[in-house]
Amino acid sequence: KKAALIAKRAAREEVKLGPDVKGDNVFGVAHVLSTWNDTFIHVTDLSGRETYCRVTGGMMVTSDREESSPYAAMMAAQEVAKKLKEIGVNAIHIKMRARGGTDTKQPGPGAQSAIRALARNDLKIGRIEDVTPLPHDCTRRKGGRRGRRL
Repeated sequence: KKAALIAKRAAREEVKLGPDVKGDNVFGVAHVLSTWNDTFIHVTDLSGRETYCRVTGGMMVTSDREESSPYAAMMAAQEVAKKLKEIGVNAIHIKMRARGGTDTKQPGPGAQSAIRALARNDLKIGRIEDVTPLPHDCTRRKGGRRGRRL
């Protein structure tokens, strides 16, 4: 009875995470949100429904002011690449976005270094797309009638 229980436990522990490997390239989608305060790298499957890993620049540094820095974004991208290797994903499409909407449409300082670090860590890059939300006609932008006074 004990031997059957141990064999059952061993079979249960051999669960492999990640996608089924059918060929040489296994793709994921890296959603990179780069703001002036932080950089998020969220890797999902192609449908966007299943999350493989999610790392931010703030998880890599101790200081609040360095969360959006290119260094923090590079460290986050290296952590993402390490986790994707464990799962078995070796190629990614990149969807990059800034905050968008009524806020700034320009990506923050960590966007370019995050993409460069993903490419340098042996991940094949499929497509790079900018998916910043653009307003068609929207609510009033913050700042008031006379704008932000410096």
